[in-house]
Amino acid sequence: MRGKFVAGNWKMNTDLASGLALAKSLVGGIAADGAISAGLASGKLRTAVCPPFPYISAIAEAIKGSKVELGAQNCYMEKPGAFTGEVAAAMLKDIGCGLVILGHSERRHKMGETDSQIKAKLLVAQGAGLEVILCLGETLTERQAEKTFAVLAGQIVGALGGLPVEALDKLVIAYEPVWAIGTGVNATPGQAQEAHAFIRSELAKHFGKAAADKMIIQYGGSLTAENANEILSQPDVDGGLVGGASLDAKKFLPILQAAVA
Repeated sequence: MRGKFVAGNWKMNTDLASGLALAKSLVGGIAADGAISAGLASGKLRTAVCPPFPYISAIAEAIKGSKVELGAQNCYMEKPGAFTGEVAAAMLKDIGCGLVILGHSERRHKMGETDSQIKAKLLVAQGAGLEVILCLGETLTERQAEKTFAVLAGQIVGALGGLPVEALDKLVIAYEPVWAIGTGVNATPGQAQEAHAFIRSELAKHFGKAAADKMIIQYGGSLTAENANEILSQPDVDGGLVGGASLDAKKFLPILQAAVA
């Protein structure tokens, strides 16, 4: 049976002092909560934080010895070399990261990343031993035009087409309804479930039902303490990729509590 995986994407937030305080508050809060601790110990729950690049090493020290995993928010599509300003997947692995977020909607729509670039990054990241959180999702215009399923299917093929089923062993998918991120408009539990079920059905089409049934599919559309119970109770929602609420341990911990409820 699939467990829940709740990861915090800190985006371009925190400074060193506030990042360390946040990480320590999260570790302490988890240790003080028996249900969360038991969920992490049993494998029923996973959690991770993905800080900005400059603070990864410091946060790694702050969470050392805990069950909180460490991730990065992006990597480059090439191995180390003459690529000024970029960060290689192998470098992230070297400083303690176990996973990396790729294809986030902000990188797709603000930085212009394409499916082919995201696929290239995914291959390099997995080759370096990193687990990938692959983000998929439609914009408001695409949803209003009833193109949600077509967009999701295209993004799946664009990032995963032609890969062996083994590639799914180091993969988590995060469904991001772009129209529900930081807008104050949340997807309903039913909308989240519908999209997650479709993604799972598409994975089954390309990789087989057994592989699809094992896939962790996170919800990434403004998951909060207020909506976590309803959304995480949906049968195909396997956790969350959390933005704003991950910047405050008092808001993030209730989401972990909902994941093990």
